Amino acid sequence: MNGIDEIYSKLSKSISKEEFTEKVNEKVEQMGGLCDEKTAAMLVAHDLGLNETGKSSQQITDIKSDCGNVNFIAKVVSVFPIREFTRSDSTVGRVGNLLVADETGSIRVTLWDDKADLINQGFIEIGQNLQLGGYVKEGYSGVEVNIGSNGVLSQTDEEVQVKHASMKISDIKDGMGSINVVGKLLDISDIRNFNKKDGSKGRVGNITIGDDTGKIRITMWDDKTDKMAELRLGDAIEVINGYARENNFNQQVEIQIGNHGLLKKTETSVKYQENFTAISDIVPGESYSIQGSVSGLGEIREFNRDDGTVNMVSNIYVSDDTGRIRVAMWADHALLVDELDIDTPIQIIDAYAKSGFNEDVELSAGNRTRIIINPE
Repeated sequence: MNGIDEIYSKLSKSISKEEFTEKVNEKVEQMGGLCDEKTAAMLVAHDLGLNETGKSSQQITDIKSDCGNVNFIAKVVSVFPIREFTRSDSTVGRVGNLLVADETGSIRVTLWDDKADLINQGFIEIGQNLQLGGYVKEGYSGVEVNIGSNGVLSQTDEEVQVKHASMKISDIKDGMGSINVVGKLLDISDIRNFNKKDGSKGRVGNITIGDDTGKIRITMWDDKTDKMAELRLGDAIEVINGYARENNFNQQVEIQIGNHGLLKKTETSVKYQENFTAISDIVPGESYSIQGSVSGLGEIREFNRDDGTVNMVSNIYVSDDTGRIRVAMWADHALLVDELDIDTPIQIIDAYAKSGFNEDVELSAGNRTRIIINPE
């Protein structure tokens, strides 16, 4: 084994042989023939921040603005879209950003040109473990690692444990991005197909999760809905890199899972307790959860929608210690009336309150509502 191969054998998990050889040749040319290939190989290894064992010499907590070149292993936490810009020489450049983390902390990684293209090409995904080598500088949001054509960005089999800084659901506000949150799975919707503006087909699905501060609806699009088949009520769910948007229908904040977001099961223990409202406290214009017993039953009625399709509705009354309220149950919920009797215990979760006949307040149980008969 020659000197170059011996050095590369210690670095093989961090960089391909082709990339290493190319960098060695570039180093020889830069030195104007003042060093041999073995010396150039050692200089390249040093430039990449690799120690003599070929392992990363830094953890994220050790990376400071004066570190120069660094090499470390981390897990991708967030991926941000790339953007183009025009340089002073009129050439077009490309830049993209990642947020990566290990067990000691997180740091922003800026990718340039060909390395940034890896984002749009789908080679970088949330949850990947990467070997990263680049130079450190002070960026707009603190210390960051920059990786250009001479840097290292490759997938590694070495596992990285990360403790995500999770938010509480009650702290999530409209417009927030990079949301990490853990909750208990409370509800799973059907996946719906729709036509996009460009004529292509799309899919959308929803789940609801809760923690000890509240609950929130999560919307997943297209391929992200595939994950829903693996989920079961009661699972602990982790959302990574979601973003918050207010729903135009009910003005409630929801989490969206886009191309660069991730949803997965977790072993984290999550406590959740449904917040039920007394019937006497319900006012129009909000969503509520109530529990009580059935105190009235109506018939199933079919009707035609404006688009010609047929829908169903049935009405029941629910009573608790404070009052009685009418509940309109739509679509598949309407069929539940055949499973109910007077005094059947029932919970109506997330029904919308509005003014009904004679200005009385009533609840509307639609596709966002969960109904539990004989709750434990």
